[in-house]
Amino acid sequence: MTIRLGVVMDPIGSINYKKDSTLAMLWEANARQWEIYYFEPGDLFMLDGVAYGNARRLSVSLDDTCWHHFQSQSIMPLAELEVMLMRKDPPFNEKYFYATYILEHAQQNGVLVVNNPHALRDFNEKFSITYFPQCTPPTLVTQSIAQLYAFWRTQRDIVCKPLNTMGGYSIFHLKENDVNAPVVFDLLTQQQSVHIMAQKFIPAIKEGDKRILMINGKPFPHLLARVPQGNDWRGNLAVGAKGEVKPLSERDEWICNEVGPFLYKNGIYFAGLDVIGEYLTEINITSPTGVREIDAGTGMNVSAMLLDVIEAKLAL
Repeated sequence: MTIRLGVVMDPIGSINYKKDSTLAMLWEANARQWEIYYFEPGDLFMLDGVAYGNARRLSVSLDDTCWHHFQSQSIMPLAELEVMLMRKDPPFNEKYFYATYILEHAQQNGVLVVNNPHALRDFNEKFSITYFPQCTPPTLVTQSIAQLYAFWRTQRDIVCKPLNTMGGYSIFHLKENDVNAPVVFDLLTQQQSVHIMAQKFIPAIKEGDKRILMINGKPFPHLLARVPQGNDWRGNLAVGAKGEVKPLSERDEWICNEVGPFLYKNGIYFAGLDVIGEYLTEINITSPTGVREIDAGTGMNVSAMLLDVIEAKLAL
């Protein structure tokens, strides 16, 4: 049986050909002769209780000048697909939220959605670490500026960040007595109307923000350490950090064993744990990246492992 795969993603024509993880997954699906159907979030809709999508049949190639080609376009019930990859990047806004509702209808009609739409809604990528306090640095989630000041006075050196962004966007490092603290707290909380996260600063960031890929609740044996460069302390590839592929440490594996059963139980088939030093800092489940860098550094194929899991689940 030919597997029909739907993928919901950002515009494929504007992705980074050399780094995009979704493209690697689509190459592997193409190699397996799966039929691929492309959607952007706005292509999904409901009519009389049925989930549909404005589908474009997609082929992909290893061509850095033209890596995709649309063959045809049609309106199709999403239930005609065997599997859908939800790979839309954050921010997790209303458009993303409503897309998960539509994908949940497809899931109820037998489509395997990766990752589970319910989990995408329920487990914010930053907030979800609060389920694992044994793995995390001291962490506060609040909209109260008074509470942020108290936390800062106790920890002395902290990081503050929004709960719904990615790629190092709007992350602030506040050292003891930093005169910018009032502005940072006011800006991020939008005058105490929005919850944000504050964490104790982890000096081990200089050795890299480690991305560990989790497939069906189990870790890939190598991670991507995103090492800050120059005067930018952030360990994000999007802001210029350098990627280094390394084996997991004993502590990394312990964190994975703590988080893995939670991922498996909630249908989170593909996730990216962010670990700085010995601490879990985020659980990425919307569109985890790092596949291309880890493939290049190990000679292995992360996407093949993920699609093997999908094929096994479809066979059940």
